[in-house]
Amino acid sequence: MTVDFTARPEKPLPYSDDFISADEYVDSLLDFATNSHLFQFLCGGVHILDFFTSEPGLFVSAVPKEWQDYLVQTEPMVLLDFLMRDDLDALATQTGPGQPPGTLIQYVRDIRKLSLRRSFQPSKPKLPVLPRQVALGMNTKKVHEVTHFSGYIDRLSEDVARVRGKELTHLVDFGSGQNYLGRALASPPYNKHIVAVESKEANTAGAKDLDILSGLAEREKRIRNKKLYHRIMESVDPSEANDEEALKRAAKALGVTDEDIATIDLRSRKELQATYAREEGKGSIEYVVAKLGDADLAPVISQLEYTETHSEDDLSMMAVSIHSCGDLSHYGIRSMILNSSIHAVAIVGCCYNLLTEKLGPPTFKPCFSRPTLQPLNARVVRESERRDPQGFPMSEKLSTYNDQGIRLNITARMMACQAPGNWTDKESDAFFTRHFYRAVLQRIFLDKGVISKVYHGPSEGEGEDGNESPFNFSTNPVVIGSLRKQCYTSFRAYVRGAITKLTTNTDFSQYSQVVREKLSDVTDEEIAKYEAAYLPRKRELSAIWSLMAFSACVVESLVVTDRYLFLKEHSDLVRDCWVETVFDYGQSPRNLVVVGIKK
Repeated sequence: MTVDFTARPEKPLPYSDDFISADEYVDSLLDFATNSHLFQFLCGGVHILDFFTSEPGLFVSAVPKEWQDYLVQTEPMVLLDFLMRDDLDALATQTGPGQPPGTLIQYVRDIRKLSLRRSFQPSKPKLPVLPRQVALGMNTKKVHEVTHFSGYIDRLSEDVARVRGKELTHLVDFGSGQNYLGRALASPPYNKHIVAVESKEANTAGAKDLDILSGLAEREKRIRNKKLYHRIMESVDPSEANDEEALKRAAKALGVTDEDIATIDLRSRKELQATYAREEGKGSIEYVVAKLGDADLAPVISQLEYTETHSEDDLSMMAVSIHSCGDLSHYGIRSMILNSSIHAVAIVGCCYNLLTEKLGPPTFKPCFSRPTLQPLNARVVRESERRDPQGFPMSEKLSTYNDQGIRLNITARMMACQAPGNWTDKESDAFFTRHFYRAVLQRIFLDKGVISKVYHGPSEGEGEDGNESPFNFSTNPVVIGSLRKQCYTSFRAYVRGAITKLTTNTDFSQYSQVVREKLSDVTDEEIAKYEAAYLPRKRELSAIWSLMAFSACVVESLVVTDRYLFLKEHSDLVRDCWVETVFDYGQSPRNLVVVGIKK
């Protein structure tokens, strides 16, 4: 491909300097993902619910024996530094107690090497500061994202126009939400024309209110008989002041005719529409409420004002998105292949757990009976069985690799949403504690008969050696969700809060009877005994969780690389494609944009 885009990075993927080319990186990445049994176990084969439901437990059964002492003796934040930041070459030369074993150092080295680089340099030394009225509603993270991505899209769109010899007419924002990005791009100094595609009408309504506050739109003017309007308002309760139907009834009670009522305009302020004036040289926003089920944008394009006065052939659009969830990222990337009017894409994905799966369950037996390749959790099985053609993987390379393809179950993809490089001591201790509480509660559920074991072996309850192991059974998942903040102050409070939720909340009616029967008489003393029995093993759980989150950096690299390969495989249509960082990882860890430019 000809490198004629000034915005294009030197490498098409931000891979380690250990590799001499993108092809070498991709081959090494896929080889590791399919041949490292430990990676497969840590990325999809561990479920916190079953951490303590077997003896001696998942940690002892699955983690290499020579790693175990080091992992449980190392403080969580020290372990995290070792995984993410410490100089491995220096560690490899050290010997003695308290040092990580060589095989663990090599595993960490492999994960680091195969994880895409996340360092970030702004697209310009100094980007325009978002005006206060444009930044309304944004938190610090969102301001950072919108500031940098707006500058990036502005520079990229200029590049695309220069190379293609045609200005872009619109930017299509997939999953625009409150339209923070679109509002910034439609405002000075960018003045772009935005098509904001959003599935939720409430989000679009909120976005239009923000457009009014930012000056991009005006609220519809009301024409009313003020004297008559005030008479009606004085006759109703203040609680009904914004109820149009109640105001009409009050007007009729006052003897006001239907003809006069029609001249008053009793709509509340919130019901007044936002109006947008088109001005030469200024940006604009059009909203399209649509739930996309694929990458076909025909239903969106047909609603554009532009097509009322221009041919669709005149459209030259770029699909953009900050953190489009799940398959919406796939739709955005595919839109360039399937729609003649989409000439470029720049998509930052997130929520990998919401991706669907294309390949379905594997047809071969992996080394473990329950890792990435054969998930046990019922939800994971359902996801795998869907075989959604829109799902992961997108590329032919990953779909057919080794005649089996690359599979990542929902547990692996959920871990890829973590940001272990940003964990603090306080935050990590809080979620390690929550996971510990949930894992011990699952053991209580099992012992008390709330749930049962589900076997997955050659015969019920047996592995190949005739013994029960963590790899040939799981337990029935009980989805509890979040509890009130005070429920996390102690294990007793957590158990009591979970029991109360499961027996009183109508959303959990499938559990209420059995939980009430089995746990109504559980005492505080019993709860304390369970906590005391498993508390010495809490470090096992925090170590595994840290290893899982760290290893999942490769899972995210697989997802992003798959998207790049999909575009690269369409060389008949795609002129160039690449991946690079657009945010500071510390501010926004899902910081990789997938860019494609059409020929």
